[in-house]
Amino acid sequence: MAQEVTTTRKRDVARTNGGEPSTAAPIYLPDTDIYETVDHIVLVADMPGVAPGDVDVTLERRVLTIRGKVPTEAHDGYKRLYAEYGEGDFERVFTLSEEVDRDHIEASHKNGVLTLKLPKAESAKTQRIEVKAA
Repeated sequence: MAQEVTTTRKRDVARTNGGEPSTAAPIYLPDTDIYETVDHIVLVADMPGVAPGDVDVTLERRVLTIRGKVPTEAHDGYKRLYAEYGEGDFERVFTLSEEVDRDHIEASHKNGVLTLKLPKAESAKTQRIEVKAA
Protein backbone atom coordinates (compact mmCIF):
# COMPACT_ATOMS: atom_id res chain seq x y z
CA MET A 1 0.00 0.00 0.00
CA ALA A 2 2.73 2.49 0.93
CA GLN A 3 6.28 2.31 -0.31
CA GLU A 4 9.28 4.17 1.07
CA VAL A 5 11.11 6.31 -1.46
CA THR A 6 13.89 7.81 0.67
CA THR A 7 16.54 5.50 2.10
CA THR A 8 19.24 7.61 3.82
CA ARG A 9 19.20 8.14 7.59
CA LYS A 10 20.14 11.81 7.40
CA ARG A 11 21.47 14.28 4.90
CA ASP A 12 23.05 17.69 5.11
CA VAL A 13 21.31 20.53 3.35
CA ALA A 14 22.15 24.20 3.18
CA ARG A 15 19.55 26.25 5.03
CA THR A 16 18.70 29.56 3.48
CA ASN A 17 17.31 32.81 4.79
CA GLY A 18 15.91 34.91 1.97
CA GLY A 19 18.15 33.24 -0.59
CA GLU A 20 21.35 33.64 1.45
CA PRO A 21 23.16 30.34 2.15
CA SER A 22 23.93 29.58 5.79
CA THR A 23 25.22 26.62 7.77
CA ALA A 24 24.37 23.06 6.81
CA ALA A 25 22.04 21.17 9.14
CA PRO A 26 21.05 17.50 9.09
CA ILE A 27 17.62 16.38 7.96
CA TYR A 28 16.61 13.19 9.78
CA LEU A 29 14.25 10.50 8.57
CA PRO A 30 11.76 9.88 11.37
CA ASP A 31 11.42 6.26 12.45
CA THR A 32 8.11 5.12 10.99
CA ASP A 33 5.79 2.15 11.46
CA ILE A 34 3.06 1.31 8.95
CA TYR A 35 0.04 -0.79 9.89
CA GLU A 36 -2.87 -2.06 7.85
CA THR A 37 -6.43 -2.59 9.02
CA VAL A 38 -9.44 -3.66 7.00
CA ASP A 39 -10.33 -0.05 6.16
CA HIS A 40 -7.12 1.96 6.64
CA ILE A 41 -3.38 2.18 6.35
CA VAL A 42 -1.96 3.77 9.52
CA LEU A 43 1.41 5.50 9.43
CA VAL A 44 3.08 6.42 12.74
CA ALA A 45 6.21 8.64 12.60
CA ASP A 46 8.39 9.55 15.57
CA MET A 47 9.43 13.23 15.49
CA PRO A 48 10.74 14.18 18.95
CA GLY A 49 10.91 17.90 19.66
CA VAL A 50 8.46 18.82 16.89
CA ALA A 51 5.40 20.80 17.99
CA PRO A 52 2.05 20.12 16.27
CA GLY A 53 2.20 23.51 14.55
CA ASP A 54 5.61 22.70 13.08
CA VAL A 55 4.43 19.58 11.22
CA ASP A 56 3.75 19.83 7.50
CA VAL A 57 2.06 17.00 5.60
CA THR A 58 1.57 17.29 1.84
CA LEU A 59 0.20 14.97 -0.81
CA GLU A 60 1.05 15.75 -4.42
CA ARG A 61 -0.21 13.20 -6.90
CA ARG A 62 0.85 9.96 -5.16
CA VAL A 63 3.78 11.38 -3.18
CA LEU A 64 3.15 11.85 0.55
CA THR A 65 5.72 14.08 2.28
CA ILE A 66 5.94 14.65 6.02
CA ARG A 67 8.17 17.37 7.48
CA GLY A 68 8.79 18.48 11.03
CA LYS A 69 10.71 21.56 12.10
CA VAL A 70 12.62 21.42 15.37
CA PRO A 71 13.36 24.81 16.94
CA THR A 72 17.04 25.42 17.62
CA GLU A 73 17.70 25.74 21.32
CA ALA A 74 20.22 28.35 22.37
CA HIS A 75 21.74 27.74 25.76
CA ASP A 76 22.89 31.21 26.74
CA GLY A 77 25.79 31.33 29.14
CA TYR A 78 26.81 27.72 28.48
CA LYS A 79 29.75 26.38 26.53
CA ARG A 80 29.10 23.00 24.90
CA LEU A 81 31.67 20.46 26.05
CA TYR A 82 30.14 17.31 24.62
CA ALA A 83 27.06 16.54 22.56
CA GLU A 84 25.40 13.34 21.34
CA TYR A 85 22.03 14.81 20.49
CA GLY A 86 21.98 16.01 16.90
CA GLU A 87 19.76 18.98 16.17
CA GLY A 88 17.95 18.98 12.85
CA ASP A 89 14.58 18.78 11.17
CA PHE A 90 12.68 15.69 9.98
CA GLU A 91 11.53 14.72 6.52
CA ARG A 92 10.23 11.50 5.00
CA VAL A 93 8.69 10.77 1.60
CA PHE A 94 6.38 7.90 0.63
CA THR A 95 4.76 6.86 -2.62
CA LEU A 96 1.14 5.82 -2.12
CA SER A 97 -0.79 3.38 -4.23
CA GLU A 98 -3.92 4.46 -6.07
CA GLU A 99 -5.90 2.49 -3.49
CA VAL A 100 -5.81 5.32 -0.90
CA ASP A 101 -8.81 7.62 -0.58
CA ARG A 102 -6.81 10.84 -0.66
CA ASP A 103 -9.81 13.06 0.17
CA HIS A 104 -10.29 11.56 3.65
CA ILE A 105 -6.75 11.32 5.06
CA GLU A 106 -6.57 12.26 8.76
CA ALA A 107 -3.48 13.49 10.62
CA SER A 108 -2.92 13.88 14.36
CA HIS A 109 0.10 14.73 16.47
CA LYS A 110 0.67 13.94 20.14
CA ASN A 111 3.87 13.89 22.23
CA GLY A 112 6.16 14.11 19.20
CA VAL A 113 4.41 11.31 17.31
CA LEU A 114 2.62 11.97 14.02
CA THR A 115 -0.18 9.55 13.12
CA LEU A 116 -1.70 9.49 9.63
CA LYS A 117 -4.83 7.50 8.92
CA LEU A 118 -5.05 6.73 5.21
CA PRO A 119 -8.45 5.26 4.35
CA LYS A 120 -8.59 2.66 1.63
CA ALA A 121 -10.66 3.45 -1.44
CA GLU A 122 -13.80 1.33 -1.78
CA SER A 123 -12.26 -0.49 -4.75
CA ALA A 124 -9.32 -1.60 -2.56
CA LYS A 125 -11.35 -3.11 0.27
CA THR A 126 -11.78 -6.86 0.48
CA GLN A 127 -15.09 -7.86 -0.93
CA ARG A 128 -17.01 -11.02 -0.12
CA ILE A 129 -18.71 -12.63 -3.10
CA GLU A 130 -21.77 -14.72 -2.43
CA VAL A 131 -21.78 -18.13 -4.07
CA LYS A 132 -25.21 -19.28 -5.25
CA ALA A 133 -26.23 -22.86 -5.85
CA ALA A 134 -26.72 -23.56 -9.56
